[in-house]
Amino acid sequence: MEAPTNYDKPRPSEGLSGSNGRLPLMALNHVSRLCRSVEDSADFYANVLGFVPVERPEALDFDGAWLFNYGVGIHLVRCTDDEKLPPVSENGPDPMDNHISFQCEDMEAVEEKLEERGVKCLRRTVEDENGTKIDQLFFNDPDGFMIEICNCENLKLRPAGSLGEIRLPADRHNPPLDLDGPGKALE
Repeated sequence: MEAPTNYDKPRPSEGLSGSNGRLPLMALNHVSRLCRSVEDSADFYANVLGFVPVERPEALDFDGAWLFNYGVGIHLVRCTDDEKLPPVSENGPDPMDNHISFQCEDMEAVEEKLEERGVKCLRRTVEDENGTKIDQLFFNDPDGFMIEICNCENLKLRPAGSLGEIRLPADRHNPPLDLDGPGKALE
């Protein structure tokens, strides 16, 4: 008889996901990025974006680095196949492409630091139907992966369904949740 897998074991948190069958997730843990040079990418994420190097388990027998800040980790892994890296774009970043995004407190300070480091970026402002503006900066890390910096806290999230589906308390979520808007669920 085969030993049961972790998937076969009852979990104490199963009741948290309700009857909808969703996984009992808590938060984003890390984003993994392939890189040509672990040193160059670690320098970029530490000295441009403010991530702090943290220890990796010794059992990981491949070239890489772990960094952490802002409640999320960045795991860098040296790429041995350039085909897996994004192509170099001569047109600059495309906001409609895959990217990770970080909120910031001071867009001008971020833009100034990027200029000092010689990082080319695309700046744009989007405005919603209520006149709320969001500033965005798009740029690439040393390996061509796109990053966005924004002041998205200016725009409140409006749940499109039941508020009970959101797992983060409204008083600690940023951007803030708009509980009085048209998306508020009646319970």
